Amino acid sequence: MSNFIKKLFGTLAEKPWEKEQAAIDSYHSGKTFNLSSQTSAVIVIFGISTVLFSLILTGYLYTIPPEQDTKFLFRPNLLWVNTIVLFFVTYFFNKITKDLKKNNTAKIKKNLILVGGLSYLFLFGQIFFWYQLMQDEKFVYTNTYFSSFYIFTALHGLHLLGGLFFWGKVCSKTLKLKQHDVISQKKSLSALSLYWTFLLIVWLIFFLVIYVFNDAFIAWCKAVLT
Repeated sequence: MSNFIKKLFGTLAEKPWEKEQAAIDSYHSGKTFNLSSQTSAVIVIFGISTVLFSLILTGYLYTIPPEQDTKFLFRPNLLWVNTIVLFFVTYFFNKITKDLKKNNTAKIKKNLILVGGLSYLFLFGQIFFWYQLMQDEKFVYTNTYFSSFYIFTALHGLHLLGGLFFWGKVCSKTLKLKQHDVISQKKSLSALSLYWTFLLIVWLIFFLVIYVFNDAFIAWCKAVLT
């Protein structure tokens, strides 16, 4: 039991200003987690993006007026299609990650191209959906619901474009490599897969809160505000 307590609270009992402890600290390599620089960068982006999207959701909660009418909020099938497309992007990226772990590089190039094509299809679907909204005179200034929708989808799209920029760099390198050398891009591809998984999670939260359960969510907002 005493050993367990010592391990648990041992760091608090250390005295880094003493010569003996300083020698021990200096001897340590400083490497705690076995994370690549690419994955570490993605995790930092996670933190910043999570705060940003949380602020948008909180702003939506606190700015929606109690009298806002939800009857005209239509439910087009295109957003369902876009969500399914994003699911497939994450699915193919997960296949790439699993193949890399097994050193199976046969289908990595093909799946990497599919990921890029589906991601651009998702972006095109979002732009077309914006066009549909504007044709129906649903603009940013229409009400809080649509202003939040435009802002969120625009930021999500920018994050996806950022990911596609790095996907393009990694993809161009990978396609030039011989089949057995593709494994050299393992760290970059794994980090990209993690990034797309995060984009899917953020999109699903938005999709469920503002689209699937938007009436119930707005009703709850009204109850909170009144």
